[in-house]
Amino acid sequence: MAKAKGGGGGGGASRAERLAAVAAVLVAAFATGAAWATPDVRPGRDGAWVARLVSPVAALSGPGRGRVVRRESPFAPSNAGPVSLLVLGSRVGSEGRLWLRVLLPVRPNGTTGWIPADDVELRATAWRIEISTERRTLTLLHQGQPVRVFPVVVGASATPTPHGLFAIYDRVKLARADRFLGPWALHLTAFSDVLRRFDGGLGRVAIHGRGGASLRDPLGSARSHGCVRIDNAAVRLLAARVPEGTPVLID
Repeated sequence: MAKAKGGGGGGGASRAERLAAVAAVLVAAFATGAAWATPDVRPGRDGAWVARLVSPVAALSGPGRGRVVRRESPFAPSNAGPVSLLVLGSRVGSEGRLWLRVLLPVRPNGTTGWIPADDVELRATAWRIEISTERRTLTLLHQGQPVRVFPVVVGASATPTPHGLFAIYDRVKLARADRFLGPWALHLTAFSDVLRRFDGGLGRVAIHGRGGASLRDPLGSARSHGCVRIDNAAVRLLAARVPEGTPVLID
């Protein structure tokens, strides 16, 4: 059975009660197979649900049916950390099993798939990141309220930072804070719309720190290859606060 847990720093009574109610309905829906019991679990500004994988899963094109969109391991390939996917919706399949629609870390951006709820541990997060490529800022929100706003470097006109709803895929602590990426790279489910490959990788977009040559591009500029560069103190704060699966809206 899917396990529902709170997370992301807690909250007030009304928020806690609402999350507890949603968790109870999710578990009830799985236990009974009642189609009417599936709640609205779409991410909002005040919080979201994430599905932490507890075993390998095959994400399908439909709830309990269709083709395999992606096979996902419970461990991230870059750091062997846990994989948690942003939940976008839920539905009880024809076989009475609860399925979750999740955002997948693959091209094209925005690809989704359906995974069985009994293969995950559900967690609530009150954290959210919003990035404006026009203002060149990153806003960290908790329960819908801005906590901090940071200036960032975004993609240049030839290699723009992609827009859309994404999520933190994994958090990678780097060996040298004084090198190009700084102390942390928070990999997103987003990929460059222009670069199929970059620097030996698949063109995945990340939020990362600054060091070495990347310091030549001032915060508040548009000079990256699509990644979002941020001050090292800020990326350390993000790495400590936002878990995998945290929604990241870029516009």
